[in-house]
Amino acid sequence: MLAATAVALLCVRGLFVASMLTGIYSLLSTALFVLLDAVDVAFTEAAVGAGITTVLFLAMLSKIPSRSERSQAFNFQPLPFLVVLLTGGILVYATQDMPEFGDPKAPANLHVAPKYIIESEKETGLPNMVTAVLASYRGYDTLGEVTVIFTAGVGVLLLLGRKRRRVLGESVEE
Repeated sequence: MLAATAVALLCVRGLFVASMLTGIYSLLSTALFVLLDAVDVAFTEAAVGAGITTVLFLAMLSKIPSRSERSQAFNFQPLPFLVVLLTGGILVYATQDMPEFGDPKAPANLHVAPKYIIESEKETGLPNMVTAVLASYRGYDTLGEVTVIFTAGVGVLLLLGRKRRRVLGESVEE
């Protein structure tokens, strides 16, 4: 479904439909993260990807000129397309060194996971292993993620809250 949504996103011409499809893509990504047991990443994707981003796209659409006021010409530019293809190829090539999904001999399964499973309740006093990892072992990381999301939200609110007014023929921001 992710691939079908991505192809549909490439084929649509309307900005509203494209905005809705990006929200759907984010929701599908959220479901994928839940299936992969990455609930913290799924929550962030749902909040930022499907929630805030979709609202921002819709707010942006309310501020741009209508279709009749814009140029309808599509101008294909090969350089950005080639850069995207090259970057995608490099990323796919880089994944070849990763261990297979679910490989019991992967470094994370040999060294990190057993320590968390055996010692997390003893070391943190928390009965839930996921909570122990997120709140104790990765506490600063989680705090950093929350700070980034909060800062992005405040920045968005500040950008959306700015209004322009005309004073003596000049544009001044409030």
